[in-house]
Amino acid sequence: MPAVVIIGAQWGDEGKGKATDLLGSRIDYVVKFNGGNNAGHTVVIGNQKYALHLLPSGILTEGVTPVIGNGVVIDIEVLFDELDALIARGVDVSKLKVSANAHLITHYHRTLDKVTERFLGSRSIGTTGRGIGPTYADKINRVGIRVQDLFDENILRQKVEAALDQKNHLLVKIYNRRAISVDEVVETLLSYSERLRPMVTDTALELHRALEDGKTVLFEAGQATMLDVDHGTYPFVTSSSSTAGGAATGSGIAPARLERVIGIVKAYTTRVGAGPFPTELFDQWGEFLRANGFEFGTTTGRPRRCGWYDAPIARYSARINGVTDFVLTKLDVLTGLQKIPACVAYDVDGVRVDEVPVSQSDFHHAVPIYEEFPGWTEDITGARTFDDLPVNAQNYVLAIEAMSGARISAIGVGPGREEIVTRHDLLG
Repeated sequence: MPAVVIIGAQWGDEGKGKATDLLGSRIDYVVKFNGGNNAGHTVVIGNQKYALHLLPSGILTEGVTPVIGNGVVIDIEVLFDELDALIARGVDVSKLKVSANAHLITHYHRTLDKVTERFLGSRSIGTTGRGIGPTYADKINRVGIRVQDLFDENILRQKVEAALDQKNHLLVKIYNRRAISVDEVVETLLSYSERLRPMVTDTALELHRALEDGKTVLFEAGQATMLDVDHGTYPFVTSSSSTAGGAATGSGIAPARLERVIGIVKAYTTRVGAGPFPTELFDQWGEFLRANGFEFGTTTGRPRRCGWYDAPIARYSARINGVTDFVLTKLDVLTGLQKIPACVAYDVDGVRVDEVPVSQSDFHHAVPIYEEFPGWTEDITGARTFDDLPVNAQNYVLAIEAMSGARISAIGVGPGREEIVTRHDLLG
């Protein structure tokens, strides 16, 4: 059976859990391979809503083994808060596996994230302040703390001392904050070690064996393509590889194992945080999308910036990730609009540009070129086949499919996990 990657094809919050739900019982493992608790996804099961931040959405699917891969940065306190919240609601979390090589977010990472962002002032990136960037920076600088370090107190203390030797100078002398105690950090981390120990394993080996045994493994990206540290709207990006290529490095699986890439796109576009956003709306239509789509961050609660569908971004994501199938979500949010614009290209200083500009300056100045499509007023939440959709809704889907670089294989028509129209098998 295949290894399948699910990625966000815009700026995040596209509804990746919808694709995971659609595959359902056909999945044996769900792997989170990048990011941390700086993003979240909401999963609706029946009348129950679950907001997940660090855990892979597969933890809610019976029979699935959820895995946190080596490419993730873990705030242990958040991890156990999420687990405890699920346990209290009767969810079995006993199958969770955590990579011994994943890096840990500490108190000093969160502190540095917040004070650095304040220090930048008008040049701030719009981070969540959860310590993600500083933790990845330590990983690259080879001064990070890994999960396996919790099980050797001497090594853990040495690493924390080495990290704080520099960071305390920065906090005290530059940011006018108090120094952080080595003992405080070490004791806090060690307090979680025994509970964490049974979950920790060589996840890369386990996933390799699962694929060898014919299991289906789903790799679930945090964040999205346009926030990828290499391929996104740098510097207004996350600190990890949130594209399909990150699934290999963030899990230890060979790239040749990845057979299908499912890109998730909303029927419009949203973004949280600073950075360019060509189709952003500042009028009543932006408010319409925000209100009807409940566009507020799962993790931060921040209102999301809203705009019309951007086909050049979809094409870019299809190319960068090798998307085989798109899942289009939140089509129902557009119900009631008389006309629905979709961006087909950009005007950059009087020149039509059909692809995402490589120059960040050009992208900042890109003005969307729209085509308009007739809307519909019928309630589509009960649709389960493509023919159940109103003709205008069908035409909108077919039009954006033609300009987006891959087939649209499924369409979300409501917030529930069963409210979806299937056009093609995502695994075939």
